[in-house]
Amino acid sequence: MTHDPRLILLDARDNVFVARTRLPAGEAIETGTGAATLDRDVPLAHKVARRAIAPGEKILKYGAPIGVATVAIAAGSHVHVQNMRSDYTPTYHLEDERKAGATQ
Repeated sequence: MTHDPRLILLDARDNVFVARTRLPAGEAIETGTGAATLDRDVPLAHKVARRAIAPGEKILKYGAPIGVATVAIAAGSHVHVQNMRSDYTPTYHLEDERKAGATQ
């Protein structure tokens, strides 16, 4: 079974898809393992859960961890700041560290 053509699977290890287009809430999608319903509007290029993701589980995109689920995420849910925490260091912290190193 294949997934919905409106979604991109970047790596077979990923637990999220990327939306190729804006998708409306309530829309049915195929995840490749079964049907799911979008829980809210999903903007272009945003993530959609490929399967259920448990709280504390890593969010995988490009086959790499990009964050962690802060709550249970159902298949078909929009994965964004409301249900995940980023693993990336904010760039302003990197700039602060660079400036601190220059003054020492």
